[in-house]
Amino acid sequence: MYLRTMRKIFSRFRALQERRRKALAVLLDPDHCTDPDALRRTLDLVNAAGADFIFVGGSLLVESNFHSCVREVKALSRLPVVLFPGSASQVDPHADALLFLSLISGRNADLLIGQHVAAAPALRDSGMEVISTGYLLIDGGKPTAASYISQTVPVPADKPEIAAVTAMAGEMLGLSTIYLDAGSGASVPISGEMIAAVRHAVKTPLIVGGGIRTEVQAAAAFVAGADVVVVGTAFEDEPELLFAMAGAKDAFTGR
Repeated sequence: MYLRTMRKIFSRFRALQERRRKALAVLLDPDHCTDPDALRRTLDLVNAAGADFIFVGGSLLVESNFHSCVREVKALSRLPVVLFPGSASQVDPHADALLFLSLISGRNADLLIGQHVAAAPALRDSGMEVISTGYLLIDGGKPTAASYISQTVPVPADKPEIAAVTAMAGEMLGLSTIYLDAGSGASVPISGEMIAAVRHAVKTPLIVGGGIRTEVQAAAAFVAGADVVVVGTAFEDEPELLFAMAGAKDAFTGR
């Protein structure tokens, strides 16, 4: 069975634009899912805070519990689970959808098409929704695992026009979503100027993540044009952070 969800998740992304609403996604690193009790507490927090999606995946996985993490997250949360894969091995049919990431900001052929070819048969057989996604790495102030593993140079933070025309080309190639990412552990988030430039260049849903650690930063991304803001697991040490970011989302929606 192919596309069992009938593009349900992508339809939600698209509806955010049409209804001028915003969404918050929490990115879980499978390497941080090894403690069942800690994962349960994390998901209780995510559920209570009012997040909209859970993304699972990462550039580099050291532990071998990716599949068990996806299944535990599905069992413990009511939210849609969307895979954010760093390689063809990060495919699990228990998820609701997968962001089929094509690293269009780099020139590494393996991450433009190679990993996709390797993953295609498993994805077809899985029946999960596949969302073609133009993925752009943006300089977040320091090297990140994403830039190191991908062996690509991020788009300079002060060159919004490069990000804009790259996203434009991705949309013209048929990619249905654009994802701007400063990478896990980024020193600074992507600027509002760059987000706005990409928002004005394309009509696709726009996802933004990396380096977002405060309510003010989340709100700035929403105002600049992000449809979905992604926050990593830094909130585990500061639970109120996730509630504050959800508040920023709701404040924008309530305008």
